[in-house]
Amino acid sequence: MVLIPKCKSRVILFLWLLGIIALLNGSAIEARIRRYKWEVKYEYKSPDCLKKLVITINGRTPGPTITAQQNDTIIVELTNSLLTENVAIHWHGIRQIGTPWFDGTEGVTQCPILPGTTFKYQFVVDRAGTYLYHAHYGMQREAGLYGSIIVGLPDGKSEPFTYDYDRNIILNDWYHKSTYEQAAGLSAIPFQWVGEPESLLIHGRGKFNCSTLITPSLDAGICNATNPDCEPFRLIAVPGKTYRLRISSLTALSALSFQIEGHNMTVVEADGHYVEPFVVQNLFLYSGETYSVLVKADQDPTRNYWITSNIVGRSAPKTPPGLGVFVYYPNHPRRSPPTTPPPPPLWNNTDPRLAQSHAIKARQGYIHTPPSRSDRVIVFLNTQNTINGNVRWSVNNVSFALPHTPYLIALKENLTHVFNQNPPPDGYDFQNYDIRIVQENKNATSSNGVYRLNFNSTVDIILQNANSMILNTSETHPWHLHGHDFWVLGYGEGKFDMFNDPMKYNLVNPIMKNTVPVHPYGWTALRFRADNPGAWAFHCHIESHFYMGMGVVFAEGIDKVGKLPSSIMGCGETQGLYRP
Repeated sequence: MVLIPKCKSRVILFLWLLGIIALLNGSAIEARIRRYKWEVKYEYKSPDCLKKLVITINGRTPGPTITAQQNDTIIVELTNSLLTENVAIHWHGIRQIGTPWFDGTEGVTQCPILPGTTFKYQFVVDRAGTYLYHAHYGMQREAGLYGSIIVGLPDGKSEPFTYDYDRNIILNDWYHKSTYEQAAGLSAIPFQWVGEPESLLIHGRGKFNCSTLITPSLDAGICNATNPDCEPFRLIAVPGKTYRLRISSLTALSALSFQIEGHNMTVVEADGHYVEPFVVQNLFLYSGETYSVLVKADQDPTRNYWITSNIVGRSAPKTPPGLGVFVYYPNHPRRSPPTTPPPPPLWNNTDPRLAQSHAIKARQGYIHTPPSRSDRVIVFLNTQNTINGNVRWSVNNVSFALPHTPYLIALKENLTHVFNQNPPPDGYDFQNYDIRIVQENKNATSSNGVYRLNFNSTVDIILQNANSMILNTSETHPWHLHGHDFWVLGYGEGKFDMFNDPMKYNLVNPIMKNTVPVHPYGWTALRFRADNPGAWAFHCHIESHFYMGMGVVFAEGIDKVGKLPSSIMGCGETQGLYRP
């Protein structure tokens, strides 16, 4: 044994302590690995009091919240116990830098997870913020397979706002028909639309009026208003405290307004980016968006208050509002507010929705300045078409169809025969196309071609809305980009003017997002860098619209993609290559 002189041992101990302190105070703290084991299966649930089969994770819908810190590694071992159905899960808002094969988009980045098998997702959450996960196979998301991802800052870092408590709320709409029934109708000739949702859910809870069933006495066991599954969502608030509410939308169809009776909400975050704060009483959300708002419990503490969600943007909504209760402690949680729920915004008034879109700017001190110009401009005209007798949604009169072999595998392995090598068009007939009338669009077609983007190039996307196949109807479409955030450069009404409108772009403090609406008869301008090697979906986040072809795929830097894991294979041209 070697004896160390006492003075040397003290120096070593001192240096060791300095190292520990440095690790604790700096960014050198080792990122954590957070492991989850999930079983996905069908179970009978009654989220709006009517019992139906829903897809659960470990028996829950919404599924478990993933909680992590920036730069942590997330490992999810997902076992598919659906028995007769494939599955895939997309990590919405997570850019998957270096792991494009774990984006979770069936047909784009992976083959689906087969019944009875276990698949391991592994990725880094590289930025703090509020994100989502949800099914990305068929229309499974609206069957209940979704949840939240909450990523905090590293230890020692602070946000530019303060609050006392942090709460999470997912808004949804809810159908009683199964996704199979809906998909069959959408694919049928004649076309059968999915209709309006029966209920709105606030964090998995709603209230359907059981008396409206055709045979309420026979259906008493199916619809039970006293079922604890459909007790209203309740948020308990301590008087005088400030709450950060992370509010997200994963609706299948609906644009929503959200409000807490008598309380202002200060918007501070959108899709993981800090917002220059602004105050609203109604927060408008579109499917795929996430926000953080600050709410202070500063009203009369002797009573409780309504939390409401309402549909906007769809003709005379028949779906009743989603209702929850903002409970002031120590009032009894079951005590109903003494008032009627506050009235919703007018469903067809787009002015306040446009005003909110314009108000969302990057917070001072957290501005990521966009490139001053782009290398390529692509204009996407959103149209509804009839193709071979089927009603389809299209982009520039091309309706998207997924190939049997995922794009990422086909591109990386140069399997050029598995999808159309002709790229879709970059625009449409700007001069002659009237966006305000029903168009025949006789040249509409289907394709699974992709947009190939030069790596590290700057791309502008102009989303142009138009009339659908119904007279005087232009729907709101929320578009979501996988693998990237984009700068929102501007919104406008009417047809985009390629000569004059770019001069109005906000290049000073545009917000960065991953999901953005294009408003009725309007346009939205985006800019992003094609700097993340992979194949990435960009699509309308309305379930039925994407199912009907409203989407595209971008390919960039494929030569820089690493070796593909065999676990993503097993379908199309990759049959026999799957290794768990």
